Amino acid sequence: MHEGRPLPMSPRTVSSQAAWRHHMWLALLVVAISAFSFIAACATPFAAFAAVAALTLSRGDALRITVALWLADQIVGYAIHGYPRTLESVAWGAAIGAAALLATWTARWAVTRLQAAAPLARALSAFLGAFSVYEAALLGVAVSGLGGTESFTLGIVTRILFVNAVAFVGLCGLHRLGARIGLSSIEDGRRPQGSWERLHG
Repeated sequence: MHEGRPLPMSPRTVSSQAAWRHHMWLALLVVAISAFSFIAACATPFAAFAAVAALTLSRGDALRITVALWLADQIVGYAIHGYPRTLESVAWGAAIGAAALLATWTARWAVTRLQAAAPLARALSAFLGAFSVYEAALLGVAVSGLGGTESFTLGIVTRILFVNAVAFVGLCGLHRLGARIGLSSIEDGRRPQGSWERLHG
């Protein structure tokens, strides 16, 4: 009757598959940052994750996944790397979480504001905005009383920027691979994000 042609999928089936791909992408992000945390203690590239989350998720999902990523990082830090169980350590953990959320919000703001810009410009703006705000927030915490300003020398910040840039490129590649094999979708919180697809297509 249908001459061998596949039957069209129902809207419910399409929605279910999209939700599955969405959750798989969120899970991949959590696994990826856990791997980074395990390998590079105290150098987790939160700015890179913030930028990729802003480019591929809605604002709400990006902020929620940032909290999940931060929790995963803290668990790895205290359970495996032996972070000191002191008030100062806990305070720094909270500061990092707040800075990561602020970086995610900034990256998402840049992505939203630059809808008409070239895809590469949007991606770079999200990444550089997230990194700048993240480092500035942590420097502000260090100056305000927690200490650690010696960790913000040009050499150290440059190294951290390099780590985040490598992570950003790697996560972009992961997202591209996931999209190709159906494990992640491309979205900006409302509809498929053509600019992201063109950037990595």
